[in-house]
Amino acid sequence: MVRITWRGNSTQELLSSCRLRWSYMKHCWHSLTFNAHMNSSYASDVCMTPIFWVVDNYTHCLGPFFVIGVACLTTAVVSIAYWIGFPFWLAKGQLALAFVLIVGNWLLLNVIFHYIMAVITPPGHPPENVLLVEAVTMCGKCVTPKPPRTHHCSVCNRCVLKMDHHCPWLNNCVGYGNHRYFFLYMLYTTLGCLFLILFGVEIGYKYLWLDHGENWTELEPLVGQPVKFNLSGHIIPVTHPHEYDEFDLPAAVHNLPTPVLDTDAPSPGRRRALWFMAFTNVAVVIALGTLCSWHAKLITRGETSVESHINEAERKRLLKEQRIYINPYNFGAKKNWKIFLGLVRGRSFWRTVLLPSWHKPEGTGLSFHTVHDAALVDEWP
Repeated sequence: MVRITWRGNSTQELLSSCRLRWSYMKHCWHSLTFNAHMNSSYASDVCMTPIFWVVDNYTHCLGPFFVIGVACLTTAVVSIAYWIGFPFWLAKGQLALAFVLIVGNWLLLNVIFHYIMAVITPPGHPPENVLLVEAVTMCGKCVTPKPPRTHHCSVCNRCVLKMDHHCPWLNNCVGYGNHRYFFLYMLYTTLGCLFLILFGVEIGYKYLWLDHGENWTELEPLVGQPVKFNLSGHIIPVTHPHEYDEFDLPAAVHNLPTPVLDTDAPSPGRRRALWFMAFTNVAVVIALGTLCSWHAKLITRGETSVESHINEAERKRLLKEQRIYINPYNFGAKKNWKIFLGLVRGRSFWRTVLLPSWHKPEGTGLSFHTVHDAALVDEWP
């Protein structure tokens, strides 16, 4: 009983000591940052400077490897889908196979098209050595005029029109010229992985979950000996192999069914391929689906990733002054999506979104309509 009390006291003392040390560290951090010369945000930026330097100077070197990795991963997933999925759905019937092939290849076509276009399409840059009447400020890094919604990319070391972010998986900036390609690539990739998961559940259940007799291996040899029951019901071991010969009994005949081997059982290589498909598709749906949802939310609000942080800071600043911040590029969810997808000038949704389309975004990227434009009619776009 004494020992239990001692352990309880030592645990409480240890927790108290950890809380005291943590409180001391927080007070030290606050005393170093919250003063007239420095705050916590500036101190965090200073601590993150080496990481920013590595990202700015070496991301462009790793970009081609990321692009090759995406191409190899996509090729592997599609190859395994045809290798295992095609025979499976062919056995189901020609109608089921035709549906899977049409929908799957439609998704694959959109994935390949939008990824290639997002990689090779320039995001757009302000013209150099030209007087820009649309410029609203000067870039402090490249010392050039900056039109509205233009930001400097430290990886590309250039200003990008309507910059969203620099994507290492594209080895390119996402901006005015290729933002639509980037978003539709994420959308169709997520839908494609969901399609593979939905139509691969039955394959995985059959080949990974159900047990197959020919794949069973005996890990330990069976140990034992034959036994018999006497008249009193006791078990007696059979020690002589011909113990029943003295009774002159006829040989027993057993008409047992011949086991049917499952020829569809996958090899170890196929099983590993199915596990690879399962983990890859689930991971892509979670990661890329979350990113796609985040960008869809930004598009609905009429802003980019960079502008979301700027608008949030401006919204908090004006809130302290009891004022409301209005995003000048937010025309409402429906009109924002029509502008982003290019559903203007009579373009249809099925031809512009459901099928690959090379159309460019409206305008030049140097100026944009705002909610304050007096000439903006309700029918635009």
